[in-house]
Amino acid sequence: MASELTVGEVAKRSGVTVSALHFYETRGLIRSHRTSGNQRRFSRDVLRRVAVIRIAQEVGISLADIATALAALPDGRTPTREDWNLLSTGWRRDLDHRIEQLKKLRDGLTDCIGCGCMSIDRCPLRNREDRLARQGPGPRRLIVAD
Repeated sequence: MASELTVGEVAKRSGVTVSALHFYETRGLIRSHRTSGNQRRFSRDVLRRVAVIRIAQEVGISLADIATALAALPDGRTPTREDWNLLSTGWRRDLDHRIEQLKKLRDGLTDCIGCGCMSIDRCPLRNREDRLARQGPGPRRLIVAD
């Protein structure tokens, strides 16, 4: 078994597209080196690193937060089981908060479905006095108050 993998082999084994791997590399999430023929080669442990990235993304962790967490590992090593425990514990509070927000959103959505404008007085998602306009143009995510 080869000790190094091509980008195609990593893509096939990890289930991630080659373009995603290139993107992860440009973001500093994974590393490769170049052969004398200028071809990318990855060490086998990149597969675990990609798995951690995918799992974290699936639960809604941003790539920036993933990069910060992985950068905290000594010498950028591949996360061990203990490392994953620390990483996931660190993200738990944020995930719990998001889950609560999603539950509130789900429970308050019934009144908004027919409305569309989110302006009825029972709607927990309304944007009273267009307060989000002060944050600039573009969409804004409403945080549902407790």
